[in-house]
Amino acid sequence: MVQYPLVLEPDTNGALLVTFPDFPKACTFGEDEQEALARAVDSLETAMAMRIEDRTEIPTPSATHGKFVTLPALIEAKVELYKAMRR
Repeated sequence: MVQYPLVLEPDTNGALLVTFPDFPKACTFGEDEQEALARAVDSLETAMAMRIEDRTEIPTPSATHGKFVTLPALIEAKVELYKAMRR
């Protein structure tokens, strides 16, 4: 099970902003924590797909303290296959 840390911060419009320390360009939001965390999975999957398309490295997760996203098994398998192919 691969888990990537995330940061939840209140936005100026009352929503919660989600960012990822390991993926600086990835972000999303939600009206509440539950919605923000659900959207975080999609945002992280999209960030990884973009890196695969660009043929760039997918970082190993940094230490998880607090909130995190757990990759679905299928995405985890795709990422591991991609990393193996890059090697």
